[in-house]
Amino acid sequence: MRPFLYERADDVQSALRAAAPDGQASVPPTEAAAQFIAGGTLLLDLMKLDTMRPQMLVDINALERTHGRIESTPQGLRLGALVRMSQAAEHPDILRDYPAVAQSLQQAASAQLRNMASLGGNVLQRTRCQYFRDPSWPSCNKRAPGTGCSALEGVNRKHAVLGVSERCIAEYPGDFGPTLAALGAIVETAGPRGTRSIPFEQLHTDSEMPNVETVLMPGELITGFTVPAGPWTRRSVYLKVRDRQSYAFGLATAAVALDMRDGVVGEARIGLGGVAYRPWRSHEAEDVLRGKPFDEDLADAAARAAFAGARTHGGNAYKIDLGRRTLVRALLQAAKMEG
Repeated sequence: MRPFLYERADDVQSALRAAAPDGQASVPPTEAAAQFIAGGTLLLDLMKLDTMRPQMLVDINALERTHGRIESTPQGLRLGALVRMSQAAEHPDILRDYPAVAQSLQQAASAQLRNMASLGGNVLQRTRCQYFRDPSWPSCNKRAPGTGCSALEGVNRKHAVLGVSERCIAEYPGDFGPTLAALGAIVETAGPRGTRSIPFEQLHTDSEMPNVETVLMPGELITGFTVPAGPWTRRSVYLKVRDRQSYAFGLATAAVALDMRDGVVGEARIGLGGVAYRPWRSHEAEDVLRGKPFDEDLADAAARAAFAGARTHGGNAYKIDLGRRTLVRALLQAAKMEG
């Protein structure tokens, strides 16, 4: 690990001052000299691997006093960015009214990591692509723009099939992110230019510029999330298919929320993970479901629409069928729930 400076921030403003981009306005946040750290469950790994090389770490754990709360109201759910994954996964209001959120957090990482990791840091986790994480591989457009993508012709069994390009086929590994995308969450931020509210679905960028992973600016800090209330949130489920039952990243995951009346789908929300370049909301699948009587054939039609634009690269070709089956299972499970 390379040497770095360390500073503790007592509030948002001191955190922003410490991480102020000094002449780095055009640098992606992942390459900024100063990086925020809370749980550090991924950042420290990448520093040890020499994949990330920050010059300063700004410790924001003290912000938990003001941005570590969970609030559930008739209008929706608000999650502070410093809420720990385990706190949200075990919160009674979330378990009752937003089960997909709780399930996505319960099935992520290990109990120890969930106790450390913050929700704000979780949604910014970076790909587990081995060609990105190992700097000895020279070709990685995400780590070194313009060098190529080793995964295209390499070992790519776990890589993405949705939202990919010839520049990058890395998968987004998180569970919480696809669920927030499905439920239409809003991200709240504070930065050098003030505060912003960003639809979660627009937080992560596409694969055309792999080194620019989000729309955040250098020195911009996620402060919280808002999940709007809706008749579909109680009838929601998160299904994760992986190589082993625990402590493994998803090969295909689905976050599903349904509003149904007399067996007819009034509203559908669908997020996909493990198969996409970024947290993926499938509007195509949702459109297939709306206004129709629900059955397994309709679920299959929605799953086919979700993967109609998929692109495979040899080792990950199985993900289309696995992704469809995962989505169908999640839809069937959600349909059986009480609304």
